[in-house]
Amino acid sequence: MQYMCLIYSAEGTGPQPGTPEFGAFMQAYGAFTAEMRETGRFIAGDALQSIATATCVSVREGKTIATDGPFAETKEQLGGYYLLECENLDDALAQAAKIPTATYGRIEVRPLVVWDN
Repeated sequence: MQYMCLIYSAEGTGPQPGTPEFGAFMQAYGAFTAEMRETGRFIAGDALQSIATATCVSVREGKTIATDGPFAETKEQLGGYYLLECENLDDALAQAAKIPTATYGRIEVRPLVVWDN
């Protein structure tokens, strides 16, 4: 079954670029990604640009409205994702706990609905 692991954290928390901690943090992400590839769990994954680049689109009464910024006005923002193939929810939760941001943010794990075409 496929599980989406959505990576949330407050911008500015955790290791920051240009610090020694950031290098170790990125190495941990590289190791996690390599493990997911080696075990056949990795389907896709990427980081997102800053929330400053976000735009939300909605359609109301036939009119398209675009607004700057993320949809949720919360401290924690979506920063990236992994799409993993896991045996079950327990396996997906175990893998999500290995994502480095889990130590200071949150990882939302949700099963995908795969539509038959």
